[in-house]
Amino acid sequence: MRSYDLIGSGWRFPIGIGPRGGIALASDADELEQAMLLILSTPKRQRLMRPEFGCQIHDLLFAPLNTSTLTAAEHYVREALAWWEPRVEIIDVLADPAANGNGVIKIAVRYIVKSTHDERSLVYPFYTIPGEP
Repeated sequence: MRSYDLIGSGWRFPIGIGPRGGIALASDADELEQAMLLILSTPKRQRLMRPEFGCQIHDLLFAPLNTSTLTAAEHYVREALAWWEPRVEIIDVLADPAANGNGVIKIAVRYIVKSTHDERSLVYPFYTIPGEP
């Protein structure tokens, strides 16, 4: 059995046109990564029929960039992926301010694809709105 059979395929995110003129599709690890990015980029309560879907990290949009905010970001990402993406096992989540210091939090997620036991990583940039000095 191929990993494709276990992981699946779906519409590419963002939605686009494929090479034959139809909806562009993603499969294998690419589809899994896109599903994780979709979870992380969706604020909770955004989807009317599924208000719990998404990640609570968006509550930190105006939070100061400090240790408490970074710890909360790690917790929210771990919680959302553990709940909404059963095809992976989260190994580690690490949030750090980006080097440019413009209120960007770099969130590194290490995970294992359960069906293939492949260890992979994903970096999600979360953009905050820095407070006024």
